[in-house]
Formats: sequence, C-alpha cells, structure tokens
Amino acid sequence: MEKERRQKAMHPLVGLVPIFTLLAFIIISLWVFDGDISGGGSQLSMMFATVVSLAISIGVYRYRWKDYVEVMAKLMGNTAESIAIVLLIGMLAASWMLCGAVPTLIYYGVDIVSPSLFLFTSCVLCSIVSLVTGSSWSCVATIGVALYGIGSALGVPSGWTAGAILSGAYFGDKMSPLSDTTVLASSSTGTELFTHVRNMLTTTIPSMSIALIVFLIAGFGLSKGSDMGSMSQVKQLGEQFNVSLLTLIVPAATLVMIIKRVPALVTLISSSILAGIMAVLLQPEMVCSLAGDSEVTAHGLLKGVFLSYVSGTHYSLGSEFLDNLTKTNGMMGMSNTVWLILFALFFGASLVYCGMLQAAMKALTRKIKGRVALVTSTVFTGIGFNLTTSDQFTSIILLGSLYKDTYEREGLETKLLSRTIEDSTTITSVLIPWNSCGMTQSAVLGIATFDYLPYCVFNYVSPFMTILVSAMFGKKK
Repeated sequence: MEKERRQKAMHPLVGLVPIFTLLAFIIISLWVFDGDISGGGSQLSMMFATVVSLAISIGVYRYRWKDYVEVMAKLMGNTAESIAIVLLIGMLAASWMLCGAVPTLIYYGVDIVSPSLFLFTSCVLCSIVSLVTGSSWSCVATIGVALYGIGSALGVPSGWTAGAILSGAYFGDKMSPLSDTTVLASSSTGTELFTHVRNMLTTTIPSMSIALIVFLIAGFGLSKGSDMGSMSQVKQLGEQFNVSLLTLIVPAATLVMIIKRVPALVTLISSSILAGIMAVLLQPEMVCSLAGDSEVTAHGLLKGVFLSYVSGTHYSLGSEFLDNLTKTNGMMGMSNTVWLILFALFFGASLVYCGMLQAAMKALTRKIKGRVALVTSTVFTGIGFNLTTSDQFTSIILLGSLYKDTYEREGLETKLLSRTIEDSTTITSVLIPWNSCGMTQSAVLGIATFDYLPYCVFNYVSPFMTILVSAMFGKKK
C-alpha cells in the first residue's frame, strides 16, 4: 500500500525527467564523439540518465534500493538469452566466413545476381529467410553478410545494400509466427497469434510493396555505376578460398535446424561448430594463416578456429577491397552491443520499479480520444520507447501494458494494438544507433546506423502506413 501511495503521489512530469536527461546526454555525446556514439557515448548517456532516475526515486520518493535490485535481477533473467544470442551472432558470422560459405555465396552471387535487380532481389531473399527463421539477426548475420559482400563487388552503395537487406530482414521478423517479437506483441496485448499475423498483412503488404518499388527503381539507376574492377577482384576469392558447394552444407544444415524449430542458442552454437569443422576440412591453409602459421598444423587449425570465434577473421589478401570483404569481428565485435544491453537494462529497471514511465505516459493516454489519435500516439510512444529504453523487447512489453486498457476503453480491438506495436516498435528499433538492434546490425554488416538509415524504406514507411490504414479501414471490434 505504501508503494502504491508513493506512485500516485509522483507527478507525471517527474517521470519525464530521466527521459529528457537521456536525450540531452545523447545529443552531447553525438557532439563529443563526432556522431559515432556506438563505442561508449550511448552507454554513458544511459548511465547518467539512470543516476538521475535513481536519485529522484530513492532520494525524493524514498523508494528502496533493494526494490530496484529485485526488478533489475528479474529483467536480467529475461535479458540473459538476448546477450548470449548477440555474442553467438558474432561467432556465427565469423565461422561462416572462415569455412568459405560466405565467400562461395559472394563468388557465385556476383555472376547470378543482376546489378539492376540486386536491391530488389536482396530485399526479397532476406524477407524469405527471415520469414522462415523468424529472426532478423540470424538473417543479417548469414545471408545478409553475403549479400552485403555481393553489393560491394557490384559497386552498389553500401547504404542502399544495407537498407534493402534490413528492410527484408525486418519484414520476416515482424511477420513470422516464429519470431520472438511477433509472439511478444501478441501475448502482451492478449491477441491470438495467427489473428495478429493475419491482421498485420493489412499494413505490411503496402509498406513492403512501396519498399520493393523504390529498390527496383533505385537498382536500375545504380547499376550504371557497377564497379567491374571490384567484380574481377571477387574472382580472386577462388584463389584464396576453396570456393565449393560443399561449403553450403553449413547454411543448409542451419536452415534445417531453424525449420525444425531448434532453440536459437542451440542452432547458433551448432552452426558455428559445424562451420569450424568444415573450415578445417576445406580451408586448412586459410585457418592456419589466421593463426599466424605458414604451414598446416593441428595447433594452427585449432587456434585459427578459436580465434575466428573470438575476434573474427582478418586476412591480408592482396587488396584492401578483399580484406574488408572478408573481415568479421567475432564475439569481441559484439561487446559494445552487450555493454549497451546491460546499461539499457539498468536504465529500464530504474524507470519501471517505481512506475516513473507509467505515471508520465498514463497521464498522456487518458486525454487521447479516437482511433486515429490513439494509433498515432501508440506509434510515437513506441518509437520513443525504442529511443529511451534501447531495447525492442522492453519497448513492446511497456507499450502493450501501457495502452491495453486505453484501447479497451475506446472499444478498439486488441489486434489493432498488437499490429501498431509491431509497426512502430519492432520495425524502427534497427534505425536507432544506441538501440540493441541498431548496434547489432551495424556491427555485423560493418556500416554505421546513420549511413543505412535513409535507405531502410520498409522500416520508416511502416509506422506511417499503420496510421493511414487505421484511419481509412479501421473498424470497431
């Protein structure tokens, strides 16, 4: 009862203080770090905002430190798997490069894929893969890395390539019934899973159609600048790696595990181990060169595989283009993302345990009337949660709990809320540099978030599409 009394006594504007503190420090960090805050600026901003949040909660409202620790421990339990997946994504990308799977896909992909249709094809392929796997992260770390390399060889600007890959990857992440975000959005609003999936078609199909048209038109314009020199350098991969269809055993086995719905952690570890074994069998010289050995030895093979898992692949292949094309960062390359997730956890816990965020947002939602106004508010609140909590899963849960009663009060169907959550939260998380999604995909592809953001057509059309559709075709439940 005492805790409830304190929550009611908290003024709604007080709950916004940590949010504005975070945004202020992010702006300062962007200036201090010259626009790149992935290496510490966003984490520091979150730390300072957490300090302000705790100072208000404990110092002013007399909440107990013990309560905060309990909430943080609970959230940590829910976040542990995500942290492990992030690290294994780095391991997976490196092992696929080491075994030759990615070089093989790039080598043959340059011949198969038309430069003018490359962006369109990339978006469609990633849509299919992510729809089957239910994971944008796995999609980008595997087929996405290969397509990014093909785009570099074809001379397609990296921002456009990443935009097409991520548009497709997040289409599947949003629509697949196997996706964590899809399940979470439906469950947090009390919507039946397949009802939720079917309802999302209303906004997703138009958004993806617009994206594909843009990529098709852009592809024909960009193909005129195809870099034939880079395409010829790609053929040198065949001189360095054992480019063979045997290397594709690893992607095929991974796809089978995903279709069989093997748990994500098991799939990622198994695929990485299989890739390490295939690297020893098919690429022994390249593995040992990674270990610094000029001859093939058992020690060099084991060390090379282990190094790839930990620090990625770094080769000297005679050209800067090929060196960058085959470079990965392993689990160490994902350390900034893990660091970000932890600080996002600290900040999120500081807001949740004393009801700060809920107090501020409920005061706002009480004044919102009408379907379009409510959907619009949900969209921008979801984007705001992505900006402040830096984690899409936390944002989905908060958005569902915050708006569920309001939608029911207005007589609106729960599937409208679950769809709006996906259109605003799942989709836009990758566009924010200090969000775990944005930082993960940036690390895997090796391109800054702000560099690919303008080209993620599907991701920024979707929030506006859900507002438009709700206005034109919405019905009461």
